[in-house]
Amino acid sequence: MRQGPIKDLSMLPVGRLGIVPLESCASMGEKVNDWIVQWRKERVPEQPSAFEFDGYNRDSYIIQSQTPRFGSGEAKGTINESVRGDDIYIMVDVCNYSLTYNMSGYTNLMSPDDHFQDLKRVIAAIGGKARRINVIMPYLYESRQHKRTGRESLDCAIALQELIKMGVENILTFDAHDDRVQNATPLHGLETIRPAYQFIKGLLNNEQDLEIDSDHLMVISPDENGMNRAIYLANVLGVDMGMFYKRRDYALRYADGRHPIVAYEFLGADVAGKNMIIIDDMISSGDSVLETAALLKEKKANKIFICSTFGFFTNGMAKFDMAYEQGMFDRLLTTNLIYQTPELLEKPYYINCDMSKYIALLIDTLNHDVTISGLLNPIDRINAYLEKHRQRNQ
Repeated sequence: MRQGPIKDLSMLPVGRLGIVPLESCASMGEKVNDWIVQWRKERVPEQPSAFEFDGYNRDSYIIQSQTPRFGSGEAKGTINESVRGDDIYIMVDVCNYSLTYNMSGYTNLMSPDDHFQDLKRVIAAIGGKARRINVIMPYLYESRQHKRTGRESLDCAIALQELIKMGVENILTFDAHDDRVQNATPLHGLETIRPAYQFIKGLLNNEQDLEIDSDHLMVISPDENGMNRAIYLANVLGVDMGMFYKRRDYALRYADGRHPIVAYEFLGADVAGKNMIIIDDMISSGDSVLETAALLKEKKANKIFICSTFGFFTNGMAKFDMAYEQGMFDRLLTTNLIYQTPELLEKPYYINCDMSKYIALLIDTLNHDVTISGLLNPIDRINAYLEKHRQRNQ
């Protein structure tokens, strides 16, 4: 019996599969590994003893690595087994600030810079022996610094080019702040993936009476930068879309890296009595999405659901708790692609969208060198789930 995402095993694996989750991504790596182990135990190759399928079915595909640090704060990368000829997938969460290291008697939190350096150390430890190196970096390192508007650095482009020069062939990331950063690596694979299906599934599982039509639901972008994201979701659901335009004062100097916002202007149809899905790529302090939710409530919107791929919550959860108690929003959805605090997972309004199966699908498919186009555009899966939801409510 053949099960899992790969149906035609005539496409041989690129090499023996190896998953290298850095410590920052250890939990996600275990979940991804469990999915692939399960699928491959149920999947029987035509010639299971063939040389090309050597090591295909294993109890674990995880290759252990370490990035120990010296007392000075310097570090090194090590891997614990041979990866010669393997198809390697390195997983790293550059936003995991829960990890620490000691330097000269002080305890430092791991920053995105530290995680990115550790990624390069592990690539260097592989030493070019793997058949192919792929990087799964859910939050793209320095993706908020993706363009130049003055005398400033282009950190994201430089980081991508560094990885390519070190031999990385494919980079998988999720909901890049601006997917035009792919122009930095035009001859190599850089896929930016949006978790639209997981948001819809998570929302409808918890709001089973939600009506999906233009009379009862709208999709809202909190700013002009995320308009494409909102347009895609609105078109898939068959509902209207609205957008808030941030009017900024460009005469004033930057405050926390941005010009101050003077006012929010809404562009879209009447929202009165309708449920709202506010969708964005990230929640940093939360000011933007909460202000959007408050303005929608002023316009007599009904239920409000906030969906964001990355939930940083850099200023804590207190403002979200207060907004929820005041009825400013009903549900908050983010993915587990980056570190989540135990406090967040316990919130009564929070819905966690697990991405481990999706990542496992991508890895298993790419390992067979099969196209991932169907996985990058999940329109068929979304439509199937919407039909299931409608039948359930009939």
